[in-house]
Amino acid sequence: MRLLSKLLSTLLPIFAVCLLSFGSFANTPTESQDQLTELMTQLPTTKLKQMPALITAIAETKAPEVRSIFTTLMNGDLYYVKSGKTIVKAQKNLSKNYDVSNILTGESLGEMKKNKIKKIRTNNALRGKMRGLLAQIDLTDANEDIRLQAVKQLLDKPNTASITALATLVNTEKDEDVKELMHVALSVNSLKTGMITEQLGAIENLKGSLEPSVRNMMIKKLDDLTQQLAQQGTVKTADQAALAKALTLAIDKIDERRNIFEIIENLFFGLSLGSVFLLAAIGLTITFGVMGVINMAHGEMMMLGAYTTYVIQQAFPGLIEYSLLMAIPAAFLVSGLVGVLIERGVIRHLKGRPLETLLATFGISLILQQLVRTIFSPLNRQVSSPEWMSGSLEINPVFALTYNRLYIIIFSLMVFFALMLILKKTSLGLHVRAVSQDRDMARALSIKSNWVDAITFGLGSGIAGVAGVVLSQLTNVGPNLGQAYIIDSFLVVVFGGVGNLWGTLVAAMSLGTINKFLEPLTGSVLANIIVLVGLVLFIQKRPKGLFPQKGRSAD
Repeated sequence: MRLLSKLLSTLLPIFAVCLLSFGSFANTPTESQDQLTELMTQLPTTKLKQMPALITAIAETKAPEVRSIFTTLMNGDLYYVKSGKTIVKAQKNLSKNYDVSNILTGESLGEMKKNKIKKIRTNNALRGKMRGLLAQIDLTDANEDIRLQAVKQLLDKPNTASITALATLVNTEKDEDVKELMHVALSVNSLKTGMITEQLGAIENLKGSLEPSVRNMMIKKLDDLTQQLAQQGTVKTADQAALAKALTLAIDKIDERRNIFEIIENLFFGLSLGSVFLLAAIGLTITFGVMGVINMAHGEMMMLGAYTTYVIQQAFPGLIEYSLLMAIPAAFLVSGLVGVLIERGVIRHLKGRPLETLLATFGISLILQQLVRTIFSPLNRQVSSPEWMSGSLEINPVFALTYNRLYIIIFSLMVFFALMLILKKTSLGLHVRAVSQDRDMARALSIKSNWVDAITFGLGSGIAGVAGVVLSQLTNVGPNLGQAYIIDSFLVVVFGGVGNLWGTLVAAMSLGTINKFLEPLTGSVLANIIVLVGLVLFIQKRPKGLFPQKGRSAD
């Protein structure tokens, strides 16, 4: 009992404090709402000169409706009803009347004529003050993302009140990213308004910043200084010379860092393009390596995969977020089945005749294109991207990784290593490698090379269909989709080495990266020409590619 009484005597005060705290927090929204309602009733009768004080008082309530009120007022849509002085949001409709709703409750008040309502006046100075007040509200928000966006807005459109608030809040800010950006904003303000010594200190703090507004501000400051000296026709003072030198060095430092991230960005885009090349060529390399068949219909296998994605989204419009996950196995099966039918129906009858095989598969590609035009029409179709593939991962203000390309890189590597496991660890892979190295010896060991050919061709076509799913996220789906990538696929196969998967990986990533680095300098068309010429010269020295195939079939 004594222990219980001690425990109760300890917990009861804590419980009472928590209850009082909860009660005070529960009352806060009600009090702020009452204050806001009372202040809003003063809007119709307040003169424009007195509006800044009233706007400040409204912001200090910190009610959730303040943002909506200020935004509506800045847009010129805040009115009051003449009869009851109710503050409303009013927007003109097609009948030239106004759709009216209560700004505090959001309740619709129906349609009103213009003579029933009157606009609450504002001006540019008042709009600037409201922007500053909104920024101050956001700077104290509990969400760090909102605080971060508020500081970014201050970098672009600073105002005295917000900068003053920022100087107070920076010492109490706990999030490191927000705090760092606050220091940048304060340094930018010092560069604009401070003395020479303050400006030099601000430049020292900002010389590593990648914020676009920082670089723009420094360039403008240097241009203004140059123009000022040109107009005065005087020699630079020591302070002006030091300021100009510091600005020049800081701009060069920022440009140096930006160039590094531009290189990384080009590398990322090159790897994403190389991932598409990898998916497009990986099926081609195993079919060519095993069967020696130049499949000109390989691009149409990608097209079928892309159209499979489109059909699934049309069939399940409510499952867009899962449509790609459904489309991957479906596209593999559709394209793989078509590949098996092509091999069984045409290619197996033309073995040992590469020219006839090339012409036959070219004819099949035309048939498939026309079939798709007949079913889906010649018009391009757009495939929606799921929410999880939208947006980007921001590393810094000048470099971000788009999620769709990041997922494509990861997915292509997953497909590559899955295929490697199949070829290295399964009986099918053993048979495929045996047939590719010595077909006659494989037959002598009772391996059914005809069925190995069919399964290999179906596997390569199925992977091409999966590549079509990826392409549907990068471009529109149309009958000629595969034609844009078939040449690149052959280039990857030849460059990497026929029948070698590691060569295909290295070649795809290399060609994609080289393309992306050349495009800014030469343009996309000339970049492709340079890559093609370089590849022709490379083949002259190494006819079998980077990683030549081994075995009797290779000879």
